[in-house]
Amino acid sequence: MHDQIEKYTRKLLRDRTAVPESIRFYRLDDIVSTNRHDEWLPLFTSVFSGLDITALLFARLTLPFADLLVERAEPGTDRLVPKDSETKVFLHDIPFIRKIEWEGASTTDLAAMIVRCLKKRKAAIIQGLGVVSTGGVTVEQAYIGFSTIFHTTFVKYLLDILMDGFKLSNEKMIFEGFKQAWLRQKDLSGLTFAAGPILERDAIISEICAVGRHTVEKGFVDSFFGNISYFDGKTIYISQTTSSLDELEGFIDPVPVDGSSTAGLSASSELPTHRAIYLDSAYRAILHGHPRFSIILSMLCDEKNCTIRDCNRFCDRARSVCGVPIVAGETGAGGMARSVPAVMKEQGVCIVYGHGIFSAGEKDFREAFMKMADVENKCREEYFRLMEEEQK
Repeated sequence: MHDQIEKYTRKLLRDRTAVPESIRFYRLDDIVSTNRHDEWLPLFTSVFSGLDITALLFARLTLPFADLLVERAEPGTDRLVPKDSETKVFLHDIPFIRKIEWEGASTTDLAAMIVRCLKKRKAAIIQGLGVVSTGGVTVEQAYIGFSTIFHTTFVKYLLDILMDGFKLSNEKMIFEGFKQAWLRQKDLSGLTFAAGPILERDAIISEICAVGRHTVEKGFVDSFFGNISYFDGKTIYISQTTSSLDELEGFIDPVPVDGSSTAGLSASSELPTHRAIYLDSAYRAILHGHPRFSIILSMLCDEKNCTIRDCNRFCDRARSVCGVPIVAGETGAGGMARSVPAVMKEQGVCIVYGHGIFSAGEKDFREAFMKMADVENKCREEYFRLMEEEQK
């Protein structure tokens, strides 16, 4: 477990999601231990006693959006309810403890508050202190929960202030500092891609692994959210479900397109969407990621008196952002596998409401990757342009 803690600490630093000196992993063997000399150990020893878990991560987010969302939340509420797909699938909602509740509380009382939050949820926000995330079996699970909180609070906060404006006295100043750091386009220099079409099995697998790492390292997807595939005309090589895109070696399934094998049983849950795109086009490479600004703008809607309540699944409006179509649809043959392929033919790229980008290349991954990067860059610029308009 020590090696796992080292590994996921490095990932948190690479992702720039956790304040370095705040990162604390706890693990349960015979007793609860931690990766550092830590004054919080007695508190989290009590938390372990109230939960059926083996690992826990406690750290501060590098951005203040989670705390700001808690401060903006209506009095009497105790959880955030973001509407992006990652929250709906993985977290459902995000319980929180307000600063006014834990300040001055005893270790026993604060431990009880944390246990109450984590009884049915994987992670929680403690305003002013950080995020606590659990792993029922592995350290990896705690890392995933923390990363999801970073992603979903990023999306929700920036969408909320675009729709509702600033409500707190310090928000505009905080936003301006964030804007200076995030307005720049990502540096894509130095990336290499194999020229297609790629026909050798080993070459296909090697390229999928390399492009998966590119996608994570450039911030277009968190390690565990997204999928990637290549089609050689007979077989779809696709990342496995719950696999980490930056560690795909040994986690790529070769799935015959004619269904003559059961290899697809462990494949990404979005295999039906990938298969439908390939069967309805000349594309060979597909990349699906969750770039944050494209997700934010996909959820921005000025429709008045709309009766649709689950936009992720049922929105039937013809919408687009930055010239890219937005579609709805949940994972599976009856959802995205029907909505996504229909709009991919012309441009080879689309945004799924609250979920992210599908992009495709006719021969190789260079085209698919650059399409995703271009759409996210345009959405980032459009977001800040819209914010400037709102502040005039």
